Amino acid sequence: MNISTKVSDKTIAILPFVNMSVSEENEYFSDGITEEIINALAKIVGLKVTSRTSAFHFKGKNIPIREIGRELGVSTLLEGSVRLSGNSIRITAQLIDAVEDFHFWSEKWDRKLDDIFQVQDEISLLIAERLREHFGHFEIQEHLVEASSQSVDAYKLFLKGRQIFNKWNPEDVKQSMAFYQQVLEINPNHAEALVGLADAYSFLATILAIPYEEGWGKCAELTNQALSIDNKLPDVYYQLANLAFFTKRSYREAFEHTRKALNLNSNHIESLQFMAFLYILAGKKSEARNHLKNALSIDPLSQETLFYKGYIEYMSENYSKALKQLDACLKVNPMNIPVHSVKTLCLLKLERYDEVINYFDSLPSEILVIGEKIGTQALGYTLKADKINAEKSVKLLSELTKSEGYTADSYPFLLAGATGKNDEAFAWVERAMKIGSPLLLLRYSDPLVNPIKTDPRFKEFHQQLFPEHLFGIKKETSKKKGLLDEAAAAAYKAKLQQLIEAEKPYLNPDLSLRSLADQLGINANQLSWLLNDGFGKNFNEFINQYRVEAFKNIARLPDNSHLTILSIAYDCGFNSKTVFNTFFKKETGVTPKQFLNG
Repeated sequence: MNISTKVSDKTIAILPFVNMSVSEENEYFSDGITEEIINALAKIVGLKVTSRTSAFHFKGKNIPIREIGRELGVSTLLEGSVRLSGNSIRITAQLIDAVEDFHFWSEKWDRKLDDIFQVQDEISLLIAERLREHFGHFEIQEHLVEASSQSVDAYKLFLKGRQIFNKWNPEDVKQSMAFYQQVLEINPNHAEALVGLADAYSFLATILAIPYEEGWGKCAELTNQALSIDNKLPDVYYQLANLAFFTKRSYREAFEHTRKALNLNSNHIESLQFMAFLYILAGKKSEARNHLKNALSIDPLSQETLFYKGYIEYMSENYSKALKQLDACLKVNPMNIPVHSVKTLCLLKLERYDEVINYFDSLPSEILVIGEKIGTQALGYTLKADKINAEKSVKLLSELTKSEGYTADSYPFLLAGATGKNDEAFAWVERAMKIGSPLLLLRYSDPLVNPIKTDPRFKEFHQQLFPEHLFGIKKETSKKKGLLDEAAAAAYKAKLQQLIEAEKPYLNPDLSLRSLADQLGINANQLSWLLNDGFGKNFNEFINQYRVEAFKNIARLPDNSHLTILSIAYDCGFNSKTVFNTFFKKETGVTPKQFLNG
């Protein structure tokens, strides 16, 4: 571990565990173990954990550790392997300093598959303990992984379903649904499988692979069923937020559900993205950028996060920046439908009308949304002042709105707003509010309708759509109460100093924060807080300072001249040459060899 890592730099990425099983088909299982550890560590307040999408970007790639750390913006990496054989499982894990590129902790577990939930909890807790010893104080729950099902078969099917769903295309999503259904046949109360199935239905409905109402209806049914089983799952509230926005046109409910998800897990990437989206729609640019910044720090390589970055730049009227980011997304995935949609709007604001008019002609038919093509062409011709083609396109759009409805329906509003036809624009708003159109929330604050924003009616409708009272709730800023009162903290500080001097526990290379807490008679969370608040140090800094002093006292004794520097360091409690050398120089300003020769 890089001893100089700042206490505030509590960041880690869990790289995909390597499948060491004989069968390549067990890849889903090693991926699942990785995701479970990511999800477990993400529950810890104060620890920033890179999301799955960005961590899995490096799967199967031979990239130097330092480079991975820089790309993800983390100080620490966890890598490991999984070997599955019959009912036996072997898991290895090691923590790596991403700056210095060395392993500072490793462990191995040989267990029965029946114990998979317990071993996941054990691994996650042990990793959290080691991170806290290096980073500084944060509180760790008694358990980080709860058994979602007592059936290992159901768990394996769930992992298969989730792995396939993450490919994000209609055929694979449909296949994932079959696995989720099998899980529910074994355990009807498997909340995660219910949410996974709900997510699949909403995905297929959004891309119109199944009827819109049918897909979102099933999503609502399954999500509420999952909520009744487990009301502590952030994914449930994220789904409820999407349902509120896309089916009920309720910004308030969408906002409150998203906030609930983030209260349960501040690292929940989908909710961070969605909250940034909700804020920018309401015109809260600063708040949107703050949530986007958090999302990027957790998921910097996610195309979804990067899309939101481009969208927020567009909504902030930074069109050149937006276009650059959207083009970068399309370079990675030319089939990204939302990116194409926002890009055409951006081109309109940049007055590149001919590009917009011809834009959709070059796209593959499978990602072409006819409502968007006709709508943007109508905007392009109208803003270009090509009256003949504008009239044709607007007429075609009107006919399409009557038949296709959903996507095309918002373009008459954009047209009226962009051309300053205030009465026509607000008539559309009133109608959209009556029928509960979710596109009203999406389009209302779009920069294309800037010409109508000075109309008093715009502010009135804005307040109805985006209730201001939602944004007035602030997090508590007062200092969190200490885990020990002043008298108890002083007493334990004195007891700790006495223990250090009398029994020299730092000479034990296996000493941990938890074992030292046991010797003091307090819990590990309290000792971690005491070291941070009372001594201004994390566990390793506190203990290693005594080890350095022990080395300095012993190494210069004539009787020890025959001993090597490293053997003395080990006798003083260090168990890593790199940690010893790094910490020694930090404490003394010189290397151990320079110290002895000085």
